[in-house]
Amino acid sequence: MKLKPEQLSRTLKSKSFPLYWLAGDEPLLLQETTDSVRLHFRNSGEGERELFNIDKGFKWEIFLHATSNLSLFAEKKLFELRLSSSKLDETGKSAIKEFLDEENPDHTLLISSPKLEAGLMNTKWFKGIEPKSIIVQIWPINKDGLSNWLSQRLVQEGINADAEALQLLGDKIEGNLLAAIQEIEKLKVLAHKGADETINLDANTVMQVIADSSRYSVYNLIDSALLGDGVRCQKILQNLRDEGLFPLIIVGALSRELRLLLPMIEKREDGQGINAILQANRVWFNRKQAVGSALQRLHSEDIWRLLDKVRKIDQTIKGMSLANPWDELSILVLQVSGQKTASMQKIG
Repeated sequence: MKLKPEQLSRTLKSKSFPLYWLAGDEPLLLQETTDSVRLHFRNSGEGERELFNIDKGFKWEIFLHATSNLSLFAEKKLFELRLSSSKLDETGKSAIKEFLDEENPDHTLLISSPKLEAGLMNTKWFKGIEPKSIIVQIWPINKDGLSNWLSQRLVQEGINADAEALQLLGDKIEGNLLAAIQEIEKLKVLAHKGADETINLDANTVMQVIADSSRYSVYNLIDSALLGDGVRCQKILQNLRDEGLFPLIIVGALSRELRLLLPMIEKREDGQGINAILQANRVWFNRKQAVGSALQRLHSEDIWRLLDKVRKIDQTIKGMSLANPWDELSILVLQVSGQKTASMQKIG
């Protein structure tokens, strides 16, 4: 039986199935849905749980031995399979079918995996196990649904947020729900929220709280570069390196920012006013100074050169060049900030 995630709780209470298969590529949602199933069965008396991490080369006889090992006392037990891939080999398929064929009322199987592909779901094997199973596909939250999801999460934590604050948080996390949870926890701590207090959150508060954090972020780095503050860029970049940040994260953020800047710069070159461009592109008030400074300073040909530099740094990080990616990033942020380097004399 295929269910939507929101239907799972009601079904768990009304009827038991021998197999629950939860699949999806959004780690937080998959983890939380899996936790809800575990909690249900723990509360239902299945206190014993056995976990198997399934990857290539897993010995399925270990799983079969565990599920067929009858205890003198018929305790309810939850077996959990965590699949690194939803593509099972024939041995794995046979093991799961054998588990279902045994029809042991004291045993339940919980599978978590990446999303299920249509090719697997259309197989005879899958259609054969489906009547005895609950299948839940967990999809990532799209951009339109992110604001509602954030709002609900914040309310659960005693935080009421206005539309601008939600948009600002959404832009910061860029759809990464694990990052969203971290940001919410940071807001609670830095805003000194008590157990019975409610925070009213607007965009100004979000910016103030984030600014109170002692760590520099990639967003600070980008805005400093756009503002033309090359010295601060170098300090932030060194701080990020010392914290052990993977440089590809910076490359991705810079690439995204440059691609967002390009059409705005082209409009400025066509004669449009900077304020009108900022408003038309819904640039938030807290970033208008940084983005506006970049629009005044950079040209479209500069952006293309910078994007080419980003591409080369990406290759360096992936081992396709012997250059040091942190040195190259240092040069790149200087170029974005308008500092002239030997490799890019035309910017500025």
